[in-house]
Amino acid sequence: MLRLTNLTLPLHHADEALPAAIIKRLRITPRDIVRHQVVRRGHDARDKSNILLVYTVDLTLRDEAKVLARHSKDRNLQRTPDTSYRHVTAARTGTPRPVVIGAGPCGLFAGLILAQMGFRPIILDRGKVVRERTKDTWGLWRRSVLNPESNVQFGEGGAGTFSDGKLYSRIKDPRHLDRKVLTEFVKAGAPPEILTEAHPHIGTFRLVTMVESMRATIEELGGEYRFGTRVDGIDVQLDPHGVRHIRGIHLQNGDYLEAERVVLAIGHSARDTFRVLHEAGVHVEAKPFSIGVRIEHPQSWIDQARFGANAGHPVLGAAEYHISHHCSNGRTVYSFCMCPGGTVVAATSEEGGVATNGMSQYSRNERNANSGFVVAIDPARDFPGDPLAGLALQRHWEREAFVAGGSSYKAPAQRLGDFLAGRPSTSLGSVVPSYRPGVQATDLAECLPDYAVAAMREALPVFGRQIPGYDHPDVVMTGVETRTSSPVRFTRGADFQSLNTAGLFPAGEGAGYAGGILSAAVDGIKVAEAVATSLCRPA
Repeated sequence: MLRLTNLTLPLHHADEALPAAIIKRLRITPRDIVRHQVVRRGHDARDKSNILLVYTVDLTLRDEAKVLARHSKDRNLQRTPDTSYRHVTAARTGTPRPVVIGAGPCGLFAGLILAQMGFRPIILDRGKVVRERTKDTWGLWRRSVLNPESNVQFGEGGAGTFSDGKLYSRIKDPRHLDRKVLTEFVKAGAPPEILTEAHPHIGTFRLVTMVESMRATIEELGGEYRFGTRVDGIDVQLDPHGVRHIRGIHLQNGDYLEAERVVLAIGHSARDTFRVLHEAGVHVEAKPFSIGVRIEHPQSWIDQARFGANAGHPVLGAAEYHISHHCSNGRTVYSFCMCPGGTVVAATSEEGGVATNGMSQYSRNERNANSGFVVAIDPARDFPGDPLAGLALQRHWEREAFVAGGSSYKAPAQRLGDFLAGRPSTSLGSVVPSYRPGVQATDLAECLPDYAVAAMREALPVFGRQIPGYDHPDVVMTGVETRTSSPVRFTRGADFQSLNTAGLFPAGEGAGYAGGILSAAVDGIKVAEAVATSLCRPA
């Protein structure tokens, strides 16, 4: 089988145009094609008047060797890579059961892979099963009632459950583990289109049912879930050679769980667990993250700016954007986690704080587009000396936002025009904010570091020149966005184990090794394989 990439066709092409383009490109006849299958479809909208669809196609031809030889210099025609997944080993009778802490995308796939290899993992999560967790999350959004153990950040499915459900990343993996993730999602009920779209997404409602299905699979394979189970301590012992090994876990209910292999997939907001691990001597270092706001535009503005007269075309869907600017004060401002046709949601996990995030459903048909509008910060420059200082920085600005919003879990919001002018907003304009439980018009400069405010004010007109309407005075900015990524990294070695605590396998976003659903899931697979090979020899 051969793979043909970068095959372009007009947006409004007929079905028969694709095989015709293959024939023309490869200089073959219709009879030479046994079968063709679309592997990926994206679009090129750089010229809004002539938007192109870009295809990757797998081909079965009657004489593939001849065609490949004829096009030997064409890098867009290669043998189709083998993307099938193969388990690295299998559990033996009496092998100790590994423990996975966290049931987000990373923990979910670590647990799934371990279960498929026969290791019967025990999966702990401080939150609730996904449907009960959804009710608690809506409790904050609708009634301003926060459950610190069951919310957007904590519970089955992790923070990605209440997001746009994006399933793409910048990772380059020669083993195609991302394909394993997407295939398992489809088995669990995701739309098959995620296997071919260049920028696939799922949305919150579909993620809920998929997470439930994957939990059932893990349990059928001998895995065990324990919800409402927070880790409050770890037991580390020295072997005769002075090497630290994990031996067990102390749970919030007072129980002790023996564990020789522990996957640490706790997510980017488990601040209390970060501290527990730090106090236990687990190697941790500060990591860069970003801080800013959620910015909302009518989705129709973004569609028009990106697609022109083709805005609204069903193949294109709701338009996205990715922009950045390097500022004169040395800061970088960029868009983060853009949610087309979505809503801004309350994402705090601590009482007395406000944190925002973005969410979309699969349809992406809500009125507004929203994105993180954030400024990169660096430990050496902004919070040096203490590996946990980033947590304090996040918490400080979340509490300032809580006060600015009226101390009721409403979020502080401001018209973009007022933000640029340096004056508080007393009301909002034509762009209606989507955040629930509501917003309070105010001055966002009170909720952000001065260097971030200066950088954001410089970047807004720049982005307005790139995307017409981006810096419209009525655009709504809602604060604060602080949970862009983990502020710490639990450093690990080539064997995926903690640098100074054998048997502990830091993984995913919370450990500082992923950013988003797909990369976290892929990291979960890699860590599960490392756990398995540490327990058994490879197959």
